[in-house]
Order: sequence, then structure tokens, then C-alpha cells
Amino acid sequence: MRHSDTHCRHSGSTQSDESALDMERNLCNHLHSYSTSPIQPIASGGQHSECAAAYFSWPTSTLLHGAAEGRANYFGNLQKGVLPAHLGRLPTGQQATTLLDLMTIRAFHSKILRRYSLGTAIGFRIRKGTLTNIPAILVFVARKVHRKWLSHSQCLPSALEGPGGVWCDVDVVEFSYYGAPAPTPKEQLYNELVDGLRGSDPCIGSGSQVASQETYGTLGAIVKSRTGNKQVGFLTNRHVAVDLDYPNQKMFHPLPPNLGPGVYLGAVERATSFITDDVWYGIYAGTNPETFVRADGAFIPFADDFDVTCITTTVKGLGEIGNVKVTDLQSPINSLIGRQVVKVGRSSGLTTGIVVAYALEYNDEKGICFLTDFLVVGENQQTFDLEGDSGSLIILSGQDGEKPQPIGIIWGGTANRGRLKLKTGQGPENWTSGVDLGRLLDLLELDLITTSEGLQGLLFWLNHELIDIVSYCNIFSLISVL
Repeated sequence: MRHSDTHCRHSGSTQSDESALDMERNLCNHLHSYSTSPIQPIASGGQHSECAAAYFSWPTSTLLHGAAEGRANYFGNLQKGVLPAHLGRLPTGQQATTLLDLMTIRAFHSKILRRYSLGTAIGFRIRKGTLTNIPAILVFVARKVHRKWLSHSQCLPSALEGPGGVWCDVDVVEFSYYGAPAPTPKEQLYNELVDGLRGSDPCIGSGSQVASQETYGTLGAIVKSRTGNKQVGFLTNRHVAVDLDYPNQKMFHPLPPNLGPGVYLGAVERATSFITDDVWYGIYAGTNPETFVRADGAFIPFADDFDVTCITTTVKGLGEIGNVKVTDLQSPINSLIGRQVVKVGRSSGLTTGIVVAYALEYNDEKGICFLTDFLVVGENQQTFDLEGDSGSLIILSGQDGEKPQPIGIIWGGTANRGRLKLKTGQGPENWTSGVDLGRLLDLLELDLITTSEGLQGLLFWLNHELIDIVSYCNIFSLISVL
């Protein structure tokens, strides 16, 4: 499901009386008021049971006291010896090689980068619509023009230097912002694959449609809880599964009973929307003390009466997938940027794209800084996702015979609000934003189930655990009677 973009800056997670979930709900209601569909591609969702409230993870910091002071001291100490930005010439130190290098350089120069930009991201320089292998900070502007038509104060430096003399290029990318979304019809594809995902298949798995009381999205992955009784369930976006206008956050496939045929899947047990950058990345990603990462996820355990034999761990149109690809900030930039990815969603089916950037950062008018992990552009100027695909897995294409590895889940895009202009002489392109899957699973305390053997083994264990509990209760009751 898509409903946001780099300028979805009015939704926020502030340390205020209004909760992050309430604020985002208000924004989503505004953005989707134009829909004419009887079931809308955002979603409300559910609790684990009729009488138990779902657990929500709120933005917190690892530093309970003095978080702002700790952040300032951290950057103040590292800032010593960092040289100012240069116009027209490159630094002489070591060029950045890792994602962490780029994130650190950007954080130090955030004031300069924000002066005229709409947002920034890290990756490789883009030339004539093609990614190079030159490490760069991407700076998004409303209109890109030749340096000749800019005053000296409007020009961004060609390179920026960080601690220890590590440096990278600065690449200016045009972002065409459309403002409020126009009331256009929802785009959908119709073929055998997506028809199956929307309910014509006898099984349910990654890519299948999931719906709440009035909205729909995509099932991301089959997962198991690391805590409690190791429940089996599925992962999707929080904004797909949770609507605070409803007391019970229930999910169905393919439709809720008030709108059509469907089966009750379960209800939300835990969910999260935003998290502080130091908790998410393990580092301070920016100098702004109010910096939050979009961590849009929800876990829905399957209901006790749901037929688990219809669950599949394969991705329709793709097959079996491998383990989660963890995004290590100290890994080489090309381990992520420039890699081909695929996704299967209930609206657009199977599509391919390229990861063009990581850690997209933007600030809202209240001064709050937001980050989102992945920036994906569809291949051959085709959109990577459509509205209703939110929750879909973002999967790295397999290399050298390896299984494809999931790296994230889609949470939004810019089809109706803005596009990136990557190549002169061609129109702007849609882009898709995603949440880092490895970090989201850790936050929600979940593990991916990627094989049918793993699923069946877990279900067998859970069934015997239940039998043991019932037997124990029966014996205890008998003893009590005696």
C-alpha cells in the first residue's frame, strides 16, 4: 500500500501529548479521503483477541536521560579536525567505502545540505540516469539547474569531508513535488498471478492480499515469534494492520465479511511505527536530537481456528527465498546500492527494481528529522509498486546460484505526490520506500520462516506443546477432584 513520500512530513513521532500512531492516522485519513473504492488500500487492523489490547512499540532512546546532550557531545568530539566543505576541488584523504562512512559525513554537514534541499540520501553518484561507483550523498532539490544560474551562496560543494579526512561526492538530484495527491483512480494489474494473490489461490503467503475492516495491503512474510509460545503468524505494515478508529484490529483474507468473501486470519499482537535513530542504526544518524526512523511493521499471529495447512513459505512467481540479508553499515556501499531487487504484491504482482539509495533523510516544518531505509526505482522506467502493495517483501535477486534474500518491506512511494528526475531528456520516475527487514524483525522479536520444512516442524512442535498443556491441565483437574 502506498500513501507517502519524501514529503509526507506532516506525519511525525514527537515526544508530545499526541501519539505517533494518532498523528499518522490523521494524515492517512487526509491523504486517502479521495478514494472511491469500497475497500481502501491503507488499512485498519487488529488485536490478538477480543479482550486483549495489541502491544505497540513507541519511539524511545537507549539514552534515558540527556539524549540531546549525549548526541551533541558525540558529534562535537568527532567534529574536531573535520575540514569545511570545498567548492570546486576534491579533498585529498581517503574516499568513503562503507554506508557508515557516508552516514557520518552527511551528519556532520547536515546544516549545509538542508539549506536548499528537500532531503538527502546516501549511495552512488547518478550520471545520465545510471548509477556509477562513485560514493556520494544525494541531495534532492525542487529544480536542478546549471551552476552558472546560481549565486555562490546557493551552490552546494562538490565534495564533503568527514572525520579522519574520509570524503565523498555530493550529487544533486531533481525531485518533482506534486503537492497534495490528485483524485485519480487506483491502478491495478489483472493477471493470473495477482488474481491468485487476491483470493483465487487455495494458499496464502508472501504477496497475498490481507484486509482489515475497510482497507487492504499485502502480506509480507510468514514469521514466528521469538517470545512466548513461539506463535506462527505474518508480518505486514503497521499502517496496513492498525486503525485506531476500531477497537479490534482484525485481519482477513481476501476480504472482511462485511465486504465480501474472506476468512479471519488473526489480530495484531505487536506493532511499531517510528523508532529513534540510535536504537535503529546503533549510531546517531543526525545531529537533530529529534531524529526518527520509519519502522512500519505489525505482527499478526494466526488465529487458533485458522487452517494452517494452507500457509506457504514460497513467494509466488519467485519460489523459495533465503535468509534475511542483514544491512551492515560497515559493509561496502556496493553490497546494497545498485543491487537488483524484486517484489510480489497484491496490486502490481512481480516487479523488479534497483536500490538507488539508503537512509533517506528529510525534515518536517516542525524541525523533526525522519529517515527511511531503502529507496528503490523500478527498472526500465516501470513503477516498482502500486497502491495496495504496502507490506510486500523487497528481495535481493540471487547471485551465483544463491536463493534470493529479503532485505526489507515496502511502506510507501511517490506515484501520486512526486517523482525523481534521474536523466535529462526523460520524464521523472516513481520511487518506492522500504523498511529494513532485519532491524524490523529484531525490534518486533520475530524470525522469518523460509522453508515448508521449517514451518511444518514448528507447527508440529506447537501442536505437541498444546497437547502437553491440555494433558497437564486434565491431570491437575483429576487430582483436584480426588
